[in-house]
Amino acid sequence: MAVQKSIGLIAGYGVFPFEMAAALQEEGFAVHIIAAKEETSPDIEAFAASITWLHVGQIGSMIKTLQQHGVSEVVMAGKIRKIHLFRNFRPDFVAVKALLSLPDRKDDSIMLAIAGLLQNAGVELISQVKYAKHMIAEEGHLFGPKASKKQRIDMQFGLTQACGIAALDIGQSVVIQQQAVLAVEAIEGTDEAIKRGGLLGNGKAVVVKVAKPNQDLRFDVPAIGPDTIEVMAANGCKAIAVQAGCTILIERDRLAEAARKHAVSVYGLCLSHEG
Repeated sequence: MAVQKSIGLIAGYGVFPFEMAAALQEEGFAVHIIAAKEETSPDIEAFAASITWLHVGQIGSMIKTLQQHGVSEVVMAGKIRKIHLFRNFRPDFVAVKALLSLPDRKDDSIMLAIAGLLQNAGVELISQVKYAKHMIAEEGHLFGPKASKKQRIDMQFGLTQACGIAALDIGQSVVIQQQAVLAVEAIEGTDEAIKRGGLLGNGKAVVVKVAKPNQDLRFDVPAIGPDTIEVMAANGCKAIAVQAGCTILIERDRLAEAARKHAVSVYGLCLSHEG
Protein backbone atom coordinates (compact mmCIF):
# COMPACT_ATOMS: atom_id res chain seq x y z
CA MET A 1 0.00 0.00 0.00
CA ALA A 2 1.45 3.38 -1.04
CA VAL A 3 2.23 5.90 1.69
CA GLN A 4 -0.03 8.95 1.41
CA LYS A 5 1.94 12.11 0.68
CA SER A 6 1.59 14.90 3.22
CA ILE A 7 0.87 18.54 2.47
CA GLY A 8 0.32 21.51 4.76
CA LEU A 9 -2.61 23.91 4.69
CA ILE A 10 -2.46 27.25 6.50
CA ALA A 11 -6.16 27.96 6.91
CA GLY A 12 -7.65 31.39 7.49
CA TYR A 13 -11.13 32.89 7.38
CA GLY A 14 -14.02 31.83 5.19
CA VAL A 15 -14.98 28.95 2.90
CA PHE A 16 -11.86 28.93 0.73
CA PRO A 17 -9.89 26.75 3.20
CA PHE A 18 -12.63 24.12 2.98
CA GLU A 19 -12.59 24.05 -0.82
CA MET A 20 -8.81 23.94 -0.83
CA ALA A 21 -8.72 21.10 1.71
CA ALA A 22 -11.23 19.12 -0.36
CA ALA A 23 -9.19 19.72 -3.54
CA LEU A 24 -6.02 18.55 -1.80
CA GLN A 25 -7.75 15.42 -0.55
CA GLU A 26 -8.94 14.68 -4.09
CA GLU A 27 -5.30 14.91 -5.18
CA GLY A 28 -4.52 12.16 -2.67
CA PHE A 29 -2.83 14.23 0.02
CA ALA A 30 -2.98 13.82 3.78
CA VAL A 31 -3.76 17.41 4.76
CA HIS A 32 -2.04 18.75 7.89
CA ILE A 33 -3.82 21.96 8.82
CA ILE A 34 -2.50 24.98 10.68
CA ALA A 35 -5.61 26.88 11.81
CA ALA A 36 -5.74 30.44 13.13
CA LYS A 37 -7.59 30.69 16.45
CA GLU A 38 -8.74 34.21 15.51
CA GLU A 39 -10.05 33.31 12.05
CA THR A 40 -10.63 29.67 11.11
CA SER A 41 -13.91 27.79 11.44
CA PRO A 42 -13.70 24.73 13.74
CA ASP A 43 -15.50 22.74 11.02
CA ILE A 44 -12.22 22.58 9.08
CA GLU A 45 -11.17 19.74 11.39
CA ALA A 46 -13.28 17.34 9.30
CA PHE A 47 -10.73 17.65 6.46
CA ALA A 48 -7.60 17.27 8.55
CA ALA A 49 -5.14 14.42 8.88
CA SER A 50 -3.95 16.56 11.77
CA ILE A 51 -4.82 20.04 12.95
CA THR A 52 -2.92 22.54 15.08
CA TRP A 53 -4.63 25.67 16.39
CA LEU A 54 -2.32 28.67 16.76
CA HIS A 55 -2.66 32.39 17.34
CA VAL A 56 -1.77 34.72 14.49
CA GLY A 57 1.94 35.39 14.85
CA GLN A 58 3.03 32.00 16.18
CA ILE A 59 5.31 31.45 13.19
CA GLY A 60 7.91 29.35 14.98
CA SER A 61 5.28 26.93 16.27
CA MET A 62 3.77 26.68 12.78
CA ILE A 63 7.10 25.77 11.22
CA LYS A 64 7.87 23.23 13.94
CA THR A 65 4.47 21.56 13.46
CA LEU A 66 4.88 21.27 9.69
CA GLN A 67 8.34 19.76 10.12
CA GLN A 68 7.03 17.23 12.65
CA HIS A 69 4.50 15.98 10.08
CA GLY A 70 7.10 15.68 7.33
CA VAL A 71 5.52 18.43 5.25
CA SER A 72 7.67 19.80 2.44
CA GLU A 73 4.94 21.83 0.69
CA VAL A 74 2.33 24.10 2.22
CA VAL A 75 -0.46 26.21 0.74
CA MET A 76 -2.31 29.17 2.24
CA ALA A 77 -6.08 29.52 1.89
CA GLY A 78 -8.39 32.06 3.48
CA LYS A 79 -7.79 35.55 4.75
CA ILE A 80 -5.77 36.31 7.84
CA ARG A 81 -6.88 39.86 8.46
CA LYS A 82 -4.04 42.33 8.89
CA ILE A 83 -5.95 43.98 11.70
CA HIS A 84 -4.62 41.25 14.00
CA LEU A 85 -1.23 42.96 13.81
CA PHE A 86 -2.77 45.82 15.75
CA ARG A 87 -5.24 44.03 18.04
CA ASN A 88 -4.47 41.17 20.43
CA PHE A 89 -1.34 40.27 18.46
CA ARG A 90 0.65 37.42 20.04
CA PRO A 91 3.87 36.98 18.05
CA ASP A 92 6.46 34.42 19.09
CA PHE A 93 10.21 35.04 18.97
CA VAL A 94 10.49 33.99 15.32
CA ALA A 95 7.70 36.38 14.29
CA VAL A 96 9.09 39.30 16.33
CA LYS A 97 12.54 38.85 14.81
CA ALA A 98 11.06 38.75 11.30
CA LEU A 99 8.83 41.81 11.86
CA LEU A 100 11.74 43.86 13.22
CA SER A 101 13.69 43.14 10.04
CA LEU A 102 10.94 44.39 7.72
CA PRO A 103 11.20 47.78 5.99
CA ASP A 104 7.42 48.26 6.40
CA ARG A 105 4.20 46.42 7.31
CA LYS A 106 2.82 46.02 3.79
CA ASP A 107 1.03 42.73 3.10
CA ASP A 108 3.63 41.62 0.57
CA SER A 109 6.52 42.41 2.92
CA ILE A 110 4.97 40.32 5.70
CA MET A 111 4.04 37.40 3.48
CA LEU A 112 7.40 37.29 1.71
CA ALA A 113 9.08 37.18 5.10
CA ILE A 114 6.90 34.22 6.16
CA ALA A 115 7.62 32.47 2.84
CA GLY A 116 11.32 32.99 3.44
CA LEU A 117 11.15 31.55 6.94
CA LEU A 118 9.31 28.49 5.64
CA GLN A 119 11.83 28.05 2.83
CA ASN A 120 14.73 28.21 5.28
CA ALA A 121 13.03 25.46 7.27
CA GLY A 122 12.70 23.21 4.22
CA VAL A 123 9.02 23.91 3.57
CA GLU A 124 7.99 25.42 0.23
CA LEU A 125 5.01 27.78 0.13
CA ILE A 126 3.25 26.88 -3.13
CA SER A 127 0.78 28.70 -5.39
CA GLN A 128 -2.80 28.91 -4.12
CA VAL A 129 -4.05 27.95 -7.57
CA LYS A 130 -1.79 24.93 -8.16
CA TYR A 131 -4.52 22.54 -7.02
CA ALA A 132 -7.48 24.89 -7.52
CA LYS A 133 -7.39 25.78 -11.21
CA HIS A 134 -11.09 24.93 -11.52
CA MET A 135 -11.86 27.85 -9.20
CA ILE A 136 -10.28 30.59 -11.33
CA ALA A 137 -12.48 33.20 -13.06
CA GLU A 138 -12.54 33.15 -16.85
CA GLU A 139 -12.89 36.18 -19.10
CA GLY A 140 -16.34 37.42 -20.08
CA HIS A 141 -19.87 37.29 -18.65
CA LEU A 142 -19.84 34.77 -15.79
CA PHE A 143 -23.08 34.91 -13.79
CA GLY A 144 -26.27 36.87 -13.36
CA PRO A 145 -27.80 39.20 -15.96
CA LYS A 146 -25.69 40.87 -18.62
CA ALA A 147 -24.39 44.29 -17.61
CA SER A 148 -25.68 47.50 -19.14
CA LYS A 149 -23.45 49.69 -21.30
CA LYS A 150 -23.02 52.16 -18.40
CA GLN A 151 -22.03 49.34 -16.06
CA ARG A 152 -19.47 48.03 -18.56
CA ILE A 153 -17.97 51.51 -18.88
CA ASP A 154 -17.73 51.74 -15.08
CA MET A 155 -16.11 48.28 -14.98
CA GLN A 156 -13.37 49.38 -17.38
CA PHE A 157 -12.87 52.65 -15.52
CA GLY A 158 -12.76 50.80 -12.20
CA LEU A 159 -10.22 48.34 -13.57
CA THR A 160 -7.70 51.16 -14.00
CA GLN A 161 -8.46 52.65 -10.58
CA ALA A 162 -8.29 49.31 -8.79
CA CYS A 163 -4.95 48.51 -10.43
CA GLY A 164 -3.67 51.82 -9.12
CA ILE A 165 -4.44 51.09 -5.48
CA ALA A 166 -3.32 47.48 -5.84
CA ALA A 167 0.08 48.66 -7.11
CA LEU A 168 0.43 50.71 -3.92
CA ASP A 169 -0.52 47.67 -1.80
CA ILE A 170 -3.48 49.55 -0.33
CA GLY A 171 -6.24 47.16 -1.37
CA GLN A 172 -7.62 45.35 -4.39
CA SER A 173 -11.19 46.64 -4.76
CA VAL A 174 -12.97 49.85 -5.66
CA VAL A 175 -16.63 50.85 -5.91
CA ILE A 176 -17.55 52.98 -8.94
CA GLN A 177 -20.53 54.94 -10.23
CA GLN A 178 -20.56 57.05 -13.40
CA GLN A 179 -16.76 56.84 -13.60
CA ALA A 180 -16.29 58.23 -10.11
CA VAL A 181 -14.68 56.33 -7.22
CA LEU A 182 -17.13 55.97 -4.32
CA ALA A 183 -15.00 53.74 -2.09
CA VAL A 184 -11.52 52.24 -1.97
CA GLU A 185 -10.69 49.05 -0.10
CA ALA A 186 -7.98 49.29 2.54
CA ILE A 187 -7.32 47.32 5.73
CA GLU A 188 -11.05 46.89 6.48
CA GLY A 189 -11.57 44.51 3.54
CA THR A 190 -13.77 44.26 0.45
CA ASP A 191 -17.13 43.85 2.19
CA GLU A 192 -16.77 47.09 4.17
CA ALA A 193 -15.71 48.98 1.04
CA ILE A 194 -18.82 47.65 -0.73
CA LYS A 195 -21.00 48.85 2.15
CA ARG A 196 -19.50 52.35 2.07
CA GLY A 197 -19.65 52.63 -1.70
CA GLY A 198 -23.11 51.17 -1.96
CA LEU A 199 -24.43 53.74 0.51
CA LEU A 200 -23.37 56.49 -1.90
CA GLY A 201 -24.32 54.69 -5.10
CA ASN A 202 -28.13 54.82 -4.91
CA GLY A 203 -28.43 51.29 -6.24
CA LYS A 204 -26.20 51.82 -9.27
CA ALA A 205 -22.69 51.15 -7.95
CA VAL A 206 -20.24 48.77 -9.64
CA VAL A 207 -17.56 46.83 -7.77
CA VAL A 208 -14.19 46.02 -9.36
CA LYS A 209 -11.63 43.66 -7.82
CA VAL A 210 -8.16 42.96 -9.22
CA ALA A 211 -4.89 41.27 -8.41
CA LYS A 212 -1.74 43.19 -7.57
CA PRO A 213 0.71 43.81 -10.40
CA ASN A 214 2.89 40.71 -10.71
CA GLN A 215 0.62 39.02 -8.16
CA ASP A 216 2.42 36.40 -6.10
CA LEU A 217 0.03 33.46 -6.42
CA ARG A 218 1.25 31.97 -3.15
CA PHE A 219 -0.81 34.39 -1.08
CA ASP A 220 -3.57 37.00 -1.14
CA VAL A 221 -5.00 35.97 -4.50
CA PRO A 222 -8.22 37.98 -4.94
CA ALA A 223 -11.42 36.04 -4.35
CA ILE A 224 -15.19 36.49 -4.33
CA GLY A 225 -17.97 34.18 -3.25
CA PRO A 226 -21.72 34.08 -2.59
CA ASP A 227 -21.22 36.19 0.53
CA THR A 228 -19.77 38.94 -1.68
CA ILE A 229 -22.95 38.92 -3.76
CA GLU A 230 -25.13 39.01 -0.64
CA VAL A 231 -23.25 42.07 0.67
CA MET A 232 -23.57 43.76 -2.73
CA ALA A 233 -27.29 43.05 -2.94
CA ALA A 234 -27.88 44.38 0.57
CA ASN A 235 -26.05 47.60 -0.27
CA GLY A 236 -27.28 48.43 -3.75
CA CYS A 237 -24.36 47.26 -5.88
CA LYS A 238 -25.65 45.52 -9.00
CA ALA A 239 -22.50 44.54 -10.91
CA ILE A 240 -19.00 43.29 -10.19
CA ALA A 241 -15.97 42.76 -12.41
CA VAL A 242 -13.00 40.67 -11.31
CA GLN A 243 -9.66 40.13 -12.98
CA ALA A 244 -9.85 37.03 -15.14
CA GLY A 245 -7.16 34.41 -14.82
CA CYS A 246 -6.20 35.20 -11.23
CA THR A 247 -9.39 35.64 -9.18
CA ILE A 248 -10.73 32.69 -7.19
CA LEU A 249 -14.48 32.01 -7.34
CA ILE A 250 -15.45 30.56 -3.97
CA GLU A 251 -18.37 28.09 -3.98
CA ARG A 252 -18.91 28.61 -7.70
CA ASP A 253 -22.38 27.03 -7.86
CA ARG A 254 -23.69 29.02 -4.90
CA LEU A 255 -22.05 32.15 -6.33
CA ALA A 256 -23.90 31.66 -9.62
CA GLU A 257 -27.20 31.11 -7.80
CA ALA A 258 -26.74 34.21 -5.62
CA ALA A 259 -25.98 36.32 -8.71
CA ARG A 260 -29.14 35.02 -10.42
CA LYS A 261 -31.30 35.49 -7.34
CA HIS A 262 -30.19 39.07 -6.71
CA ALA A 263 -29.76 40.05 -10.39
CA VAL A 264 -26.10 40.94 -9.88
CA SER A 265 -23.94 40.91 -13.02
CA VAL A 266 -20.59 39.14 -12.60
CA TYR A 267 -17.83 39.54 -15.20
CA GLY A 268 -14.24 38.50 -15.64
CA LEU A 269 -12.03 41.12 -17.32
CA CYS A 270 -8.50 40.95 -18.67
CA LEU A 271 -6.25 43.95 -18.24
CA SER A 272 -5.14 43.84 -21.86
CA HIS A 273 -8.69 43.97 -23.25
CA GLU A 274 -11.02 46.92 -23.55
CA GLY A 275 -14.80 46.86 -24.04
